[in-house]
Amino acid sequence: SIPIAKQLASIKALRKGSDLEKAFATVALVYNNSADPEGKLSKAETKSLLQTQFGGFIQGQENKPKYQEIISDLDEESENKIEFEDFMILLVSLALMSDLLQEIKNVKTTK
Repeated sequence: SIPIAKQLASIKALRKGSDLEKAFATVALVYNNSADPEGKLSKAETKSLLQTQFGGFIQGQENKPKYQEIISDLDEESENKIEFEDFMILLVSLALMSDLLQEIKNVKTTK
């Protein structure tokens, strides 16, 4: 498997891309590297990807009802697969409830 940084570097349009463009491309690459040939993730793969690639955002969220609802939906035995659009909504939802997001908001920048 080719490292994400190397995959990003191979995308000509991103060579002068902004941090935000590169961040979004990274999310898309991580998703695509895990997706099946149809471009979808099983719920189990989605949960695993969240735990390995988004752990900082979900850490400490276990007792929040919304988090439990999201994870229980992923635990359901279902043949429904997650498409990229739904994966992005899931990431945003988890990030918005995250303690890490509050910490990021509190970071002071120098101007």
